[in-house]
Amino acid sequence: MRHYPIAVVGAGLGGLTLAAVLSAHGVEAAVFDLDASPAARTQGGMLDIHEDSGQLALRAAGLHEGFRALVLPGGEAVRVLDRDAVVRHAEDDDGSGGRPEVDRGALRDLLLGSLPEGTVRWGAKVTGARALGGGRHEVSLADGAAFTTDLLVGADGAWSRIRPLLSAARPVYTGVSFVEADLPDADARHPVSAEIVGGGLLFALGHGKGFLAHREPDGSLHVYAALRVAEDWADGADFADAEAAKAYVLEHFADWDKSLRALVADAPGPLTPRAIHALPVGHRWARVPGVTLLGDAAHLMSPFAGEGANLAMLDGAELGQALVAHPGETEAALAAYEERLFPRSAAAAAESAANGTALFAEDAPQAVVDLFTAHP
Repeated sequence: MRHYPIAVVGAGLGGLTLAAVLSAHGVEAAVFDLDASPAARTQGGMLDIHEDSGQLALRAAGLHEGFRALVLPGGEAVRVLDRDAVVRHAEDDDGSGGRPEVDRGALRDLLLGSLPEGTVRWGAKVTGARALGGGRHEVSLADGAAFTTDLLVGADGAWSRIRPLLSAARPVYTGVSFVEADLPDADARHPVSAEIVGGGLLFALGHGKGFLAHREPDGSLHVYAALRVAEDWADGADFADAEAAKAYVLEHFADWDKSLRALVADAPGPLTPRAIHALPVGHRWARVPGVTLLGDAAHLMSPFAGEGANLAMLDGAELGQALVAHPGETEAALAAYEERLFPRSAAAAAESAANGTALFAEDAPQAVVDLFTAHP
């Protein structure tokens, strides 16, 4: 059975940041991911990378300059509309903000490109793990193989296979579901929608629902229809049938302005439903030798503060730095890491939950306008 001193489960942004920081200090980590290759699936839309979290992590990995080359000019612009498409708040991107927008896939490629060849073991789906004593763990893979490790890091997202070693907590439905759509080549093919969204991020909100959208570097618009519905709501339509799915979603927006309905109605491809889940605010665990969590595995939260990816990268960077600062003292490193992790993630999760309440309040978008004007 193969043994790895440090094994990271999950090649998302957090796990890769950990590996990159360790690699920058000459420490090797093995990363295991269920995807067959880096290109096995799309990586999602745009991320705003914060100065005090995601950008700190990229600096720790020596990748901040490469990150700056990925920034979408104008991506920090914001427009807040009501259901009649009346602009209630707008901000331009003058380039001085601290949350530049980048494509998630491009950022992941930047992190992957910084790692020694072979760091990530693709097609390695982890099915479970068990403690062997003394801080060592055995990890099982779907193909029947297994390996052991001195330090096991769960960076494997919302439905982590590593979390049960530390915590019985499971994500619960937040009451909000998204339906994703894309409008390609928006300026030429969907000019009204392109104007509605603007150069950055759109919030169109009212009565517990709304449209969220952002512009991507390839000129497309990525759209989320957001609804307060039952967790099994998406089972009421065949989402493989794009026209039927559009009709099902737009039933909830019958009295909304036509220009906003078009964000979904004009999408040429299929729609993708996503129920939004979260771990309890303040999720934490007692210290267990030889294992820890980062990112969504540790503190899955709603996306309404834009903190998920940023915290995952900061988690990875700080864990890497703690391990480098405590050579041969893994438990001291993990204790130092978790001491900072828990309060930080609790505050961010509480903010995300509060922002979600504001976004989908009955008087929306007023509460969202108030948030922006209170923090210029």
